[in-house]
Amino acid sequence: MQDEILLTPYRESPDEDMDSYASPISSAPSNEEKWDFVLVSDIHEMGSEKEIKRKKFLDELSKKGFTIKKIEDTKLFYGVRAPQHIFWKYQRLLTNPDSRQQNSSAQQDVPVTTRIRVVHFILQNTVTSDLEKLHDLMKKKVFEAAFPLHKKEDITEILKKKWARWRVLFKEQPIEEIRSYFGEKVALYFAWLGWYTYLLVFAAVAGVATVAAGATVFSSSQVSKEICDANNTIMCPLCDQNCSFWVLSDTCTYAKVTHMIDNEATVVFAMFMAIWATVFLELWKRERATVATSWDLYGWDEEEEELALQLINNPQHEPRRYQHSYFRSTIVLILAVLMIMVLIGIAHALVIYRAVAMALFMQSEVNLLSRHADTIAVMTGAVLHYLTIVIMTKVNWHVALYLCNLEKPRTFSQRENNFTVKIFIFQFFTNFSSLIYIAFFLGRINGHPGHYVRIAGHWRLEECHPSGCITDLFIQMAVIMLLKQTISNIMEYLIPWISHQLRKKKKRPKKRSMMLGEEEEAEDPCKKQWLRNYELNEVNVFSLFNEYLEIVIQYSFTTIFVAAFPLAPLLALINNVIEIHMDAIKMMRLRRRMVPRKAKDIGIWLQVLEAIGTLAVIGNGLVIAITSDFIPVQVYKYMYSPCTRQNHTDMDCSTGYINNSLSVFHIRDFEPHTKVLPEFNGVQIKECRYRDYRNADDYTYTIQFWHIFAARLAFLILFEHVALCVKLIAAWYIPDVPQKVKNTILKEKYVHLCKELSVTEYSTEV
Repeated sequence: MQDEILLTPYRESPDEDMDSYASPISSAPSNEEKWDFVLVSDIHEMGSEKEIKRKKFLDELSKKGFTIKKIEDTKLFYGVRAPQHIFWKYQRLLTNPDSRQQNSSAQQDVPVTTRIRVVHFILQNTVTSDLEKLHDLMKKKVFEAAFPLHKKEDITEILKKKWARWRVLFKEQPIEEIRSYFGEKVALYFAWLGWYTYLLVFAAVAGVATVAAGATVFSSSQVSKEICDANNTIMCPLCDQNCSFWVLSDTCTYAKVTHMIDNEATVVFAMFMAIWATVFLELWKRERATVATSWDLYGWDEEEEELALQLINNPQHEPRRYQHSYFRSTIVLILAVLMIMVLIGIAHALVIYRAVAMALFMQSEVNLLSRHADTIAVMTGAVLHYLTIVIMTKVNWHVALYLCNLEKPRTFSQRENNFTVKIFIFQFFTNFSSLIYIAFFLGRINGHPGHYVRIAGHWRLEECHPSGCITDLFIQMAVIMLLKQTISNIMEYLIPWISHQLRKKKKRPKKRSMMLGEEEEAEDPCKKQWLRNYELNEVNVFSLFNEYLEIVIQYSFTTIFVAAFPLAPLLALINNVIEIHMDAIKMMRLRRRMVPRKAKDIGIWLQVLEAIGTLAVIGNGLVIAITSDFIPVQVYKYMYSPCTRQNHTDMDCSTGYINNSLSVFHIRDFEPHTKVLPEFNGVQIKECRYRDYRNADDYTYTIQFWHIFAARLAFLILFEHVALCVKLIAAWYIPDVPQKVKNTILKEKYVHLCKELSVTEYSTEV
């Protein structure tokens, strides 16, 4: 084992520039050396190509004044510390002119997060004589890893005690400490996630109340009561080969569950969620404005900082100009559309599976499968949908990265924004294509008895249950959300934990046995710290991005089809409470330290959330208008029920709705290849019922069908316009920036102008 200090050519000792940074921070020991970054490399043979490339890169750092410390263990570890003049340049370039004049002689302390960010940028952009950067060298296995250090300081102990543990599950997050340790970007993510989770409490209560309202009226629901009492209503067979007729009352339980989520309260809840989504975003804008002001981020510009860092790294750097290629954009657009078509094709494959599975289950000799074929087909289809989400997420990731590389973005932030839009669109179609089919097409494009729409001319498409299709959507969303939140969270925590344990066993060498009389060699304190950090799981620039994407997709489930699944906000709330602290534990105990990044908002994610809010209004309006039975029931009540013909104050106006919503089919009109059993319970069947509004003689649509169609369209237009107007009023009513913040900024401008005026008057007098 060998420890060595590599001196820079500009210094006689390695401690020359450590005066400000090597001073004790928090409760750290005063003799502890401070290092900004650690590079890890395999031990290569002397004179090998990798050893030469490594030396060239370290020489380039030395030329820039970096101090480098080498520790040899099973790997080579290089501690890197930047010279102080780099941070003076950073302060000089990014400090406003007034403070620059006032503090021209005194240098302010540079936060550790800023040091790490600056050093990381220089390491990533240092070019060797072979025109290779650190990224290229890591691809060629010259270096294995590069990371900042988790250090034992007061702030780490505070974060571990108040944040990164399960005991503080319902405590407030220490956002200021998170910012001081991980930077503004991570702190803003947790501030946003905490705010979202807090407001989910109101949505969850409303969702539970909606379900409770439906559950308490089981017995009083006239629609479900009619289904349960329909012992003599013979329904048409659900498959073509050897399927028997069935009695409508067999689906009594299914009808009751449907009414639990498909009732008048659902309409009110859908409107509430449209307003909630708007209020959530408007209140977050206010919260962000407060945070940005307290952290002095209003004047900060990401592009200016990146340009300053480029100049610090290379004073001869020429900024890359803005460019736009219509040819490249066209290629990216075509490829993106092709990818979306592939994702829609996968949704079609799931539709085919459900149709085939339904037919096979119906013909099964197993009584459980044949009796509950529709429910089992829906649930297995949902599980299969979840598996496609897991697989296609990885594919989407690679495709989105490839498309971003084709665009050749100018800066990292532009690349991140482009990638965010693409991956969200791909993930949206991956997650929601199947749900869109169930919500808006299931049972509406399948034809009717005697003239079914078939897949490959053989398998019939699925039909809706007589009480509606909304329960299918409910089951699909429930299965996907439960699987995503349980399996994904378990894997998200277990995989890093197991990986960390394996790395500890693999990387930590056995202690050498001591000979009699031999004194134990004193171990460099840096070695233990570096090894402990190296054993943690690696992070990358997309580590935080993954967390954002996961929560934004969850937000989509919570808002877009929430009318069909009112319990979605409750599941999201439970998930987020766990997610916050699970992420904290991963970041503090299982992963290497993230490179802190500065930010004054959550970036393009806010625009994505606003787009989801608009989609939520459209989606929920369509669910109520098309998927739900709310409109057909209302049309029946006010146009076709007994209440319209005579005054029955004691009668429920939905009486007779089920019989009215079922059409009659003569079994002599079945297709030639259809084989059904003509007898049912010893009775010869001549006609059966099916869910639709068609005439019994020629099977054309009745006038009632067109009345319902017009009512659906009118409701959709009315609902969406009202909801969008309410959203606009809420956005206007709640200012994006609090008055307190505006007054603070106004006062700062006033003080600045007064100082400028006094300086001008003084110079004029002189």
